[in-house]
Amino acid sequence: MTASTRDAEYVAFVTARQAHLRRVAYAVCGDWHRAEDVLQTALTKLYVAWPRLHRDGREEAYVRQIIVRANLDEVRRPWRRREVSGLDGHDGPGRTGLPVEVRSELFEALQRLPEMQRKVVVLRHWLGLSVEETAGDLRISTGTVKSHSHRGLAALQARLAPVPD
Repeated sequence: MTASTRDAEYVAFVTARQAHLRRVAYAVCGDWHRAEDVLQTALTKLYVAWPRLHRDGREEAYVRQIIVRANLDEVRRPWRRREVSGLDGHDGPGRTGLPVEVRSELFEALQRLPEMQRKVVVLRHWLGLSVEETAGDLRISTGTVKSHSHRGLAALQARLAPVPD
């Protein structure tokens, strides 16, 4: 494979998946600015590993894993300031079908979850990963994935339950 062919395939993949991966990064990070930085890191690392990954068809899983790990690295930095930014000025969610108000309410409730519960819920239930894939991406045990998933979904249900009249 020539370098120009490899670069063209990489650009095609990034062009097709960038908006989705950006939303994944935001769902994991909870902050658009950090999500942009994390995604940039992930796409840079993907470019370096592209020849190996593209042959195996693991591009998306690799980027997703790097997004999670880069966010963990950023969270652990001592000088990191915790800021929550809104959705203003950014692309909307990728899925349609729910009214905007319901999607906004769901996303706000998701951002209120503890960080690890949010990551597990996003990977398991938004991206549809298996328990094992989620555990591998987050470097935690499958039992921990199951407990975070259970607690996160219960918290979301409690926050989003209709208020009785």
